[in-house]
Amino acid sequence: MSGSKLRAVLWTGVTFIVFFPLNTMYGQNAPAAPAPALAKSTLAAVPPRCIVNAHDQELLTDFANLKRFKADDDALTPTLPGQDRVVFMGDSITEGWKFDGPDGSFQRKPYLNRGISGQTTPQMLLRFRQDVIDLKPALVVILAGTNDIAGNTGPMTPEQTEENLKSMADLATANGIRVVLSSILPAFDYPWSPGLAPAPKIAEINSWMSAYAAEKGYVYVDYWSAMKDDRGGLPATLSKDGVHPEPAGYAVMTPLAEAGIQKAMQSAPQH
Repeated sequence: MSGSKLRAVLWTGVTFIVFFPLNTMYGQNAPAAPAPALAKSTLAAVPPRCIVNAHDQELLTDFANLKRFKADDDALTPTLPGQDRVVFMGDSITEGWKFDGPDGSFQRKPYLNRGISGQTTPQMLLRFRQDVIDLKPALVVILAGTNDIAGNTGPMTPEQTEENLKSMADLATANGIRVVLSSILPAFDYPWSPGLAPAPKIAEINSWMSAYAAEKGYVYVDYWSAMKDDRGGLPATLSKDGVHPEPAGYAVMTPLAEAGIQKAMQSAPQH
């Protein structure tokens, strides 16, 4: 074969290898070509609102919303002798619970509300040191989990919620803080995320929580049994939207929470 013919054959072979479709060579299991990375200048030129909404943007910049109570936490003064600080950790159900004032549930008591609307247990776990441990309370009341079921920060299994509750309780215990675990409130549906059938999932996590509290020596406060209707939801007499309590709902919760706090305070801290 002449040199010119040999070069022609080699060139044809190279062309075949380079341009022959990979899915023809490998069938449908051809490795996908990696997507080209966007240059930083390209990303910088795209306004944040074109990428995510305001809620998602906040999750990207401060997932646990540490800024929410940072100034309040820093401004706290030590409790007076004989006072026992109590921190309520939670979501909008805790945030909407009025503690002080003429119609407050816990007037003139050293109870701190650290509820943030919409939060899930992974967010609470991340801010647990700042908003609970560093405040040096005698006791923490944890009310969390309904937004996990609603998928506020992505899909979660009951086991993941339970592990986060365990971790918060472990952190409190390691720091000499007594633990009150609160049942998730009943909910038949979520207005902002309908169709998830939360009632049986709530019942499952509450059943686990009750058993776990008994095993560990924590106090379990059962709002769920006292508030649920025959659907496993929150009745209209206690809530307008089926999730967030009205004053009548908090009127049911307050004595249960207070009884749980007093019971826990009479016990020695777990270690």
